[in-house]
Amino acid sequence: MRVIVSRSPGLLSIAAFVLAQLVSESITVTATRTETRIADTPASVVVLSKETLDQTAAPTTDDALRQVAGFTLFRRAGSRVANPTTQGVTLRGAGASGASRALVLDDGVPLNDPFGGWVYWGRVPRAALDRVEVLRGGGSDLYGSAAMGGVVQFIRRKSAGVSVDVSAGSEQTATATLFAAAKHFTLAADGLTTDGFVLVRSDQRGAVDVAADSRHATLDLTARNNVAFLRSSYYRESRGNGTPLQVNDTTIRQLAAGADIGALLLRAYGSEQDYFQTFSTVAADRSSEHLTLEQSVPSRALGGSAQWTRAVRDRHVLVAGLDLRTVRGTSDELRGETRAAAGGRQRTAALYVEDLFVVTPKLTVTSGLRADYWSNETQLNPRVSVLWRSFSASAYTAFRAPTLNELYRGFRVGNIDTLPNAELKAENFTGFELGGRARNARVTLFWSALTNTIANVTIAPNVRERRNLGRTWSRGIELDADWQLARDLRASAGFLFVDATVREGELRGKRVPQVPHNQLTAQLQWRTVGVQTRWSASQFDDDRNELPLAGYFVADVFASHPLTRGVDVTVALENIFNEDIEVNASPVVTLGQPRAWRVGLRYAR
Repeated sequence: MRVIVSRSPGLLSIAAFVLAQLVSESITVTATRTETRIADTPASVVVLSKETLDQTAAPTTDDALRQVAGFTLFRRAGSRVANPTTQGVTLRGAGASGASRALVLDDGVPLNDPFGGWVYWGRVPRAALDRVEVLRGGGSDLYGSAAMGGVVQFIRRKSAGVSVDVSAGSEQTATATLFAAAKHFTLAADGLTTDGFVLVRSDQRGAVDVAADSRHATLDLTARNNVAFLRSSYYRESRGNGTPLQVNDTTIRQLAAGADIGALLLRAYGSEQDYFQTFSTVAADRSSEHLTLEQSVPSRALGGSAQWTRAVRDRHVLVAGLDLRTVRGTSDELRGETRAAAGGRQRTAALYVEDLFVVTPKLTVTSGLRADYWSNETQLNPRVSVLWRSFSASAYTAFRAPTLNELYRGFRVGNIDTLPNAELKAENFTGFELGGRARNARVTLFWSALTNTIANVTIAPNVRERRNLGRTWSRGIELDADWQLARDLRASAGFLFVDATVREGELRGKRVPQVPHNQLTAQLQWRTVGVQTRWSASQFDDDRNELPLAGYFVADVFASHPLTRGVDVTVALENIFNEDIEVNASPVVTLGQPRAWRVGLRYAR
């Protein structure tokens, strides 16, 4: 097995033997927290390379990640128009909510919002990305609470160079992203502005419905040498949420540092965030609205980690680590003349250990255990995986602690109020996987049980409350494949079938909301032309399965052509068939991105 942690001749001889039999050349650090080839890990991992990211029509990273079957946000809308509190990631039908059931990392530093668990996707400049790794399946044995359903990791570019990409197009949309790196300093920036589109379906709109506009800008500066880095970043976004009185804005400031000293990896970060949002009541005929709530949510987070890796006796690779984190946040609400505040603090401490054991050149066993301590509770999450030739099997447990947002902050979508619940318990997850690889494909069978599932449960007309549902099941099959059809022609596809149902309680037999039975993605790349398609079956928007959302098919096209040395003109077409993508039904139906286009210039050297 090729695990780049040792110069041991014995281990390297095993690595060379196995390497000759493997087909994947991609490197993943996410599944094992060591630098390992995808074909060497029993986990289900998809890597989007820089070339793939550069040939997608999507102007935001979350939309580009929709190429991975099973990757979804809470609702189907992307970060350009969706309220940030709905941008929680779920993978493989674990069940969506505003909080992520997957951890998102930026070179090892968490990107999930410290108060609510959602993700601000514009925080990592697109031009700064080298690749994105997506680990599907429980990752709490290495990464803790936030990684219950998987891990998405952004790997940044390290090499010197300059890259600039700007575009403009329909809906008054303009984008710009920059990466400039010298020997010891890197500057990265990203910006997007759009007037957006009217979210409500045309036959249900009223005078109160306006286009959902948004703007974001991020800037970060990194100083690094061969051992350590220090990164300072600033992020600002503001958006309208589809009516004149519903708006929100966010400001995030973060300082992150790290050092890779031989076998020891160190990370530390601190962030402060200010979030503001308004809610309104809309008249039944959508002719007017009335402001009902203003929320201000300041939050602070401090965290750090240490990881040690060592090869032992030619056959073992040991990984051990420590994670620490503290989060403090408050939801300050103004309802008319009444002001109320609720919030708290969460502290987490964790220890983990992993042993990657090369039993023979064809058989590898990986075992791990992590202990998390939070809010006077302790969670132990083990994992055992076996990789034999091209077949794999894994069993593991995982968990997710409720966020401060779920405990203390309510919200409103349409005319439906959702209440917080300070008595929520942690979600617990048990999973099993069987996988197999061929030269160009991987198939995975999986089964998972989620207990104490946190969901928005209807308790009265137009009123929901966050509650622990009981137990849900998620079982299905996952398929990824790619083909090099010709020298300049490459195709890839991903498919997910998942049956996610409630197994206990008053909702027994109901499908888990926001989870379709089937998802299919397909991509075709020919030279500098890329085509991406995705299909999703129908799903339900609510816990009682009374508000269905229709299935949809979307196709995007991207093309570039050189103008002069280092400069290309680019064209991007999204949703070329102008398909209606039903996002929400509350009960007014809102829609996702309609047909859109952009033209741009790209420079790289």
